[in-house]
Amino acid sequence: MPVAKNGRTILLGEDDLEVRRYLETALRCQGYSVEVAQDGEEVLASLRANQTPISAVVLDVIMPRRGGIDALKEIRRFNRDLPVIVISGASSALNVVEAMKNGANDFIAKPIKPEDLRKALKLVLEATPPVVLNPIEPTAAPANKQILFGTSPQMRELQRTLGQIGWSEAPVLIQGETGTGKEVLARELHACSPRAKKSLLKINCAALPSELVESELFGYERGAFTGAFEKKPGMFALADGGTILLDEIGDMDFKLQAKLLQVLQDQEFQRLGGRDTIKVDVRVIAATHSNLDKAIAESNFREDLYYRLNVISIRVPPLRERREDIIPMAEFLLAKHTTAGVVPVQIPPALRELFLHYHWPGNVRELENMIRKLIVFREASSVEQDLRDKLRQRPVNGSTLAETVQAPPAATPVLEQVAMAKREAERAAIVSALKSTNWNRRQASILLQIDYKALLYKMTKLSIKKEKPAPQPIQTRTNAPSALPQPLFPQQVSPPVFARRATGVVPRQASSCSR
Repeated sequence: MPVAKNGRTILLGEDDLEVRRYLETALRCQGYSVEVAQDGEEVLASLRANQTPISAVVLDVIMPRRGGIDALKEIRRFNRDLPVIVISGASSALNVVEAMKNGANDFIAKPIKPEDLRKALKLVLEATPPVVLNPIEPTAAPANKQILFGTSPQMRELQRTLGQIGWSEAPVLIQGETGTGKEVLARELHACSPRAKKSLLKINCAALPSELVESELFGYERGAFTGAFEKKPGMFALADGGTILLDEIGDMDFKLQAKLLQVLQDQEFQRLGGRDTIKVDVRVIAATHSNLDKAIAESNFREDLYYRLNVISIRVPPLRERREDIIPMAEFLLAKHTTAGVVPVQIPPALRELFLHYHWPGNVRELENMIRKLIVFREASSVEQDLRDKLRQRPVNGSTLAETVQAPPAATPVLEQVAMAKREAERAAIVSALKSTNWNRRQASILLQIDYKALLYKMTKLSIKKEKPAPQPIQTRTNAPSALPQPLFPQQVSPPVFARRATGVVPRQASSCSR
């Protein structure tokens, strides 16, 4: 076998002879050494024999005896780090999702161009050494990580899924209740990915007004809005080559979802107030505690965005569904928050029993707060009393007392009130400037100290238009008496005869006629 020019060997699994020869030639021209296999069984046999160190595997989905997906699952059982690229002539969304969920690094649809194959291999091999050593069983995770994720069957399955999708570039949607550790899982997913050396930026879509979320994500040009005194890059530009975590994606403004969908589709966007198109390479991880299916049914979340984000879906189980993790998690948090040099507080048996019986609506975050309270008071009685009071408030049917009482109608959120007040103030300032300049928009932009195009953008966004003068009412003669006093003798009407005699004023025509 000729030695590879770049020191890497690719294992190619393809049953079609013509396609196999075509891909083998393309790989050799790119400097790789190639081993070929006709089905999934031969691929696994080549990996187990390990006569030649394999750097990456290219697998067809449909093959005799053993298909590509089954072979991929078996590969991931004994080697989680070996890059695998799946190829298929049936490039349906189902095939792509299934391949990515089972640990594929990339997916290429047939017919395959040599350049597409070269780019895919370069991407998956950049984060791996030139030669892959003997496949070995995955070693146990560090003790801290085991405790952090838990030892229950649900969390072990979650760890296995994390190992399978770590090398993938596909978007991931993490769903779970508040406080279950969705952000921790997202950071671990980023650490396992080829983008680990790049930035992971996070934004909470529920904590900021929609206008601020848009400017934080995409950035803005100088003068794009009132207060934009200089150009600012957004998170997508700053995270180029890395990952963005969109926390609480279910609370994102509906109009902003369309712009996010465009970034996911085209990997490009425009800053607020700008015209230049910026291309980026960013992996998106989204997290939410909301029921997105319900939000879609209520027209609060875009269905096309949901399918873009939900390529790989992970559900983090609540703490009450994995009670065997509660005590190890509590001990881990106790050691984490205990100050160095201070004698740690012990968790007595009575408190352990309460921990196991409590329903933990706040999940790990609530457990952490209880542990910190225990460390501050250094006695378990206050924590025990707090848990007993909460357990008494919980009826037998499993719902909390607060859930049984009908909640009053929710008022407008404070942040939404602030955003509305900001919009009204901005609109009032622009209208005032336009009126003072007799609606000369260029002079108004100078008065407001913003760019002319930014002013036009703001006028369109805030629906500001020049007020048309009100039409004057047409006066019509009516029989109703006028409220204003009328002159005694209108100019159009000659004075009556009796008036002429009384005043002695006689018109010439009248005098001539009398003569």
